[in-house]
Amino acid sequence: MKTIIPPLDYNAALNRILEFIRDKVSDAGLSGVVIGLSGGLDSSVTVTLATKALGRDKVYGLIMPDKRTTPKEDVDDAIEVAEMLGIEYYIIEISGIYDSIAASIPFYNPDNNIANGNIRARTRMIILYYFANINRLMVCGTSDKSELLLGYYTKYGDGGTDILPIGDLYKTQVRVLGKKIGLPERIYLKPSSPRLWPGQMAEDELGVSYEIIDTILYYYFDLMMDEKWIHKHTGISSELISKIITRVLRNEHKRVLPPIPKVGGFSLSTEWWMPYMPAIP
Repeated sequence: MKTIIPPLDYNAALNRILEFIRDKVSDAGLSGVVIGLSGGLDSSVTVTLATKALGRDKVYGLIMPDKRTTPKEDVDDAIEVAEMLGIEYYIIEISGIYDSIAASIPFYNPDNNIANGNIRARTRMIILYYFANINRLMVCGTSDKSELLLGYYTKYGDGGTDILPIGDLYKTQVRVLGKKIGLPERIYLKPSSPRLWPGQMAEDELGVSYEIIDTILYYYFDLMMDEKWIHKHTGISSELISKIITRVLRNEHKRVLPPIPKVGGFSLSTEWWMPYMPAIP
């Protein structure tokens, strides 16, 4: 089996991302960004890039562990990155909030990992937006291109953000960039996990490594090669290639606004564009 890290001009990508962050914050007239820090690869790369773009006084980190699902080493790593960058950060334990929500739901099911894990992701987003609202900040998301294509995030949870600076970088590219910008090795090589339930690991849940995933995604979407070509040139099984592509297509609903049925003249679903310029009579 032959896998690749999709090729990238990392210096150009770095400059473009830094410019993007500065432009979006400036265009919105806001004071900076707030980022949820997990101690993992994506959030550590994102907060480092934001600090390089804006300066440490305009970047804030919220570390939001749940004591039942978040390992202590993740919290320690998040603190280390924040202190290395010199940004202001807060630690907010969310297990009490989770318990309050669960106790208020008459149909709460303690055995549904996905539904209950999503409570944690959406709780964190509520806190991030509250902090952003009271401090005139932008919520800076941390999802990468692999996760966005796969739909491997929580809709209106970690998927609910204002900007996604690393959203056009595959997971394997983010690891390379993490090394280039000086993150500790244990962070840029750390296995990915949303930590939404005890023992959750991304590659175990997906059933395949990101090296294989990114190879498939790059050849299929960037180079527009068909599944037969990918199988022939990589040795990756046809069944696995089909599984990954099917997952991307099935999760399109996560990447678009909710659909609206057209019943009148002007439709936000099919005829909206910006900047809006009304016809001159």
